[in-house]
Amino acid sequence: MEKRYPHKSTHSFLAILISTLVFFAFSSVDGSDQFDRLKTGHSGFEQPLDTTMTESPMSGKELYVQACSNCHGMDGKGGSVKQLGLQTPPADFTDCNFANREPDGDWIAVAHQGGPVRGFSTEMPAFGEALSVGELQKIMDHVRTFCTNKNWPRGELNLPRALVTEKAYPEDEVVVSSFIDVENEGAVINEIVYEQRFGMRNQIEIVLPFGYSQMPGGGWNGGHLGDLAVGVKRVFYHNYNSGTIFSLTGEVIVPTGDSATAFGKGTTVLEPFASFGQLLPAGGFLHVQTGLEYPMLQDKAGNEAFWRAALGKSINPDPWGRTWSPMVEMLGSKELESGTRVHWDLVPQMQITLNKRQHVMLNVGYRIPVDDAGRDSQIMIYVLWDWFDGGFFEGW
Repeated sequence: MEKRYPHKSTHSFLAILISTLVFFAFSSVDGSDQFDRLKTGHSGFEQPLDTTMTESPMSGKELYVQACSNCHGMDGKGGSVKQLGLQTPPADFTDCNFANREPDGDWIAVAHQGGPVRGFSTEMPAFGEALSVGELQKIMDHVRTFCTNKNWPRGELNLPRALVTEKAYPEDEVVVSSFIDVENEGAVINEIVYEQRFGMRNQIEIVLPFGYSQMPGGGWNGGHLGDLAVGVKRVFYHNYNSGTIFSLTGEVIVPTGDSATAFGKGTTVLEPFASFGQLLPAGGFLHVQTGLEYPMLQDKAGNEAFWRAALGKSINPDPWGRTWSPMVEMLGSKELESGTRVHWDLVPQMQITLNKRQHVMLNVGYRIPVDDAGRDSQIMIYVLWDWFDGGFFEGW
């Protein structure tokens, strides 16, 4: 979610230069030796095919029965821990809420390299010497049949989160963000975002902003609470084959902040918006978001329209290791009054997965106003924890 407070600027040439460099960095990576663009991992990464092994002519079901059914069961529900002599229960592939969140790439990584590659138990063996990546993909195609409800969006559509543009996928996350003005009077705005998925396609979101601002004399005002926001998201369309997902969100922003210090608008604001996500070839992805802000008290704030887009690519120098996702965001906003101008910002940024399980991520970017030399540029940063995949300190 975007910071809802004033910010001031720098030069458009620097914006174009930085964004061009970031785009070149991710567009120049060769994806010719990779999986089909939809066979991606948790952060959208792709895995190289293993061409050193002769692939079995057996079907995915036959390979599953031969290699996996002893522990995971013929029906995919997982065998008894006591009977198997294990400490960790095998995954239940029939649990759609669990299995559909994870993209094929994560399952294949664990099967190919063993549980420790994603910070899981050593009791999950590595099949790297026995099964090729292609054979593991066949098995995954069969494993996907155990969840018979296709209304659950696939984990491949959970694209890397941009700093501002809201993604369409419903998620279980905690995101702690900071936005730091680097020109004129200083300001540090922080946000704690809590997101929880419920049902197949829904998510509730709570946003708590707070921060500090510099006074004209040089001192700092600290501990300001901003306007609390509560939103509900629902996915209305998702298609794994086309790599497309679309959702609508309704948000209510309540005036808990101090409008006198620019940490609030002084009125309740209704904010409906639409989010669209699209997988692109060779690890690329696109986010688009557009919406409106409707203040209940028009004398406190005006109606505003906004549109945002983020273009990125996920890269794995080590196919089983850390994922790097460079992105460039374009942000636009306009107060719906005659004579007001459109404000444009560019935000080059880099997201990186921090741990083996890839459920703790860091994103750092630089927000550059390109239309107005009176607005501050900002350093932007977040730490994201996908808490459904385990505790913050698990999987390192």
